[in-house]
Amino acid sequence: MNVEVCIQDDEEELLEGDREVDAKNTANRPIAPETWERWFQAWLEVLQPDQSPIHAYELSLRFTSDQAIQQLNHQYRQQDQPTDVLAFAALEFMCPQPQELQATLPLYLGDIVISMGTAQQQAEAQNHPLKVELAWLAAHGLLHLLGWDHPDANSLDRMLKQQRDLLESIGLVSKTG
Repeated sequence: MNVEVCIQDDEEELLEGDREVDAKNTANRPIAPETWERWFQAWLEVLQPDQSPIHAYELSLRFTSDQAIQQLNHQYRQQDQPTDVLAFAALEFMCPQPQELQATLPLYLGDIVISMGTAQQQAEAQNHPLKVELAWLAAHGLLHLLGWDHPDANSLDRMLKQQRDLLESIGLVSKTG
């Protein structure tokens, strides 16, 4: 299983948009890009998706402000408020790729967007490190990219259990969920 993660920090938005997120948190990422790649690879090995014939995946992970995620939440979900994580699944759209591309290129799963301000607040409320909260939110986003959803209490419970299992697979424990 191979995974490529493109990480983007909206540094200007983070510095201006959220008073909770300071410059050193933004400049010194709490989690290194290499760690994210290891985590997503471990999670995909646990989940065993079979969408890619070469078992190679790609996704985008963006860290932004409450203000920026509120705009996205309003634009795409008609909810004019900040949220912790949004996932934009590329697999929801029927865009067939030629067979030769499927056999040579990683399958693009989509984009995960995390609000650093909300993540920091939730980490403090749950009394665990920001690193754990970010992993929790990223795991939640990945599940959405792979088609998981939680329209009712039972499906939410299954999804939260899967998130706990994913965090445990990389040696983290969450008090969330």
